[in-house]
Amino acid sequence: MLDAEDRSLFNEDHRAFRETVRRVLADVIEPRLDAHERDGIVEREAWEKVGAAGLLCPQVPEAYGGPGLDFAFNAIVGEEISYMGSAAGFTLQSDIVADYLVHYGSEDQKKRYLPGMVAGSTISAIAMTEPGAGSDLQGMKTLAKADGNGWKLSGSKTYITNGQSADLVIVAARTTEEGGAKGISLFLVETGDEGFSRGRNLDKIGLHGNDTSELFFDEVKLPADRLLGAENGGFIMLMQQLPQERLSIAVQAQASAQRAFDEAVKFTSDRKAFGRRIADFQNTRFTLADLKARLQVGWAHLDWAIQRHVAGKLTPAEASAAKLWHTEMQWDCCDTALQLHGGAGYMNEYPIARLWRDARVARIYGGTSEIMKELISRTIS
Repeated sequence: MLDAEDRSLFNEDHRAFRETVRRVLADVIEPRLDAHERDGIVEREAWEKVGAAGLLCPQVPEAYGGPGLDFAFNAIVGEEISYMGSAAGFTLQSDIVADYLVHYGSEDQKKRYLPGMVAGSTISAIAMTEPGAGSDLQGMKTLAKADGNGWKLSGSKTYITNGQSADLVIVAARTTEEGGAKGISLFLVETGDEGFSRGRNLDKIGLHGNDTSELFFDEVKLPADRLLGAENGGFIMLMQQLPQERLSIAVQAQASAQRAFDEAVKFTSDRKAFGRRIADFQNTRFTLADLKARLQVGWAHLDWAIQRHVAGKLTPAEASAAKLWHTEMQWDCCDTALQLHGGAGYMNEYPIARLWRDARVARIYGGTSEIMKELISRTIS
């Protein structure tokens, strides 16, 4: 269990919410972890139960069915679900998709989609990445052409979390032939729209417990009110929302690293070699001490970053630095913890195997570590 009692970031309301999150996840998600891993998807019933308990979209205002809380409550859900070892795509809905609608959606769009997202009856995704354009959003080819009083959307996206489950997808597309950052717009696609189709549920190294898909748009006709925000303003919106996305990833990485450490402590304390507990060897003690020190620094930095974000002060460069540091630390911690398990760490029956597999992509999605360094370096004068 995560120890959050002494974290000054959180008050009594946060602590009560965390207890609810733990109880609901223990009831709804934990017994289904292996099934989610096997099936590659989280069943809709689980989404609805988690939504009914108030765990989805904490930042959505009360006017649209949400509790109107701040990101610290999102972070609690992210920490607890990551510490549990679940890959469910709840945080993508809460921390990323919902925020686009709250900030840029029209009144009608907010009323149409947000209540269902809060309840878990509407599952959402966001589609930016394309087969030929990963971190380079300016290189996207998906095109939306004006068509009468609406739009006609054509193209494809890949690596889309919640892609098999989604009822609603925010799709980034070009609305001019001009390259670069100009002429990108965001559209709300309902997955029942004619011309929309899903590819296969992609076979990933890790994160087996959620669905990740290819999405195809074959001249999907969209009415004018499916444009999200300003025409040709998509790139700016994407850049404005990336800090919260990257902070969300940092939150989950830190909690995952803590779980990996805790698993290593438990295993080395129980297992013996050469007549001694593995935890009693100096190499083990020093290795664990190093990880504990890094985790201590990580929690302090994470709370600082969350506090700055809630106050509206976290900069894009700071969010990029948080994503970079916490995901790299997560990988080091998970890899080291697996090593301390020895051969057992390579067996899927031990939680560290799943934590290790799932950690690898954190240094890639939301912007690779190399892209994070590039963004941070641009702020150095």
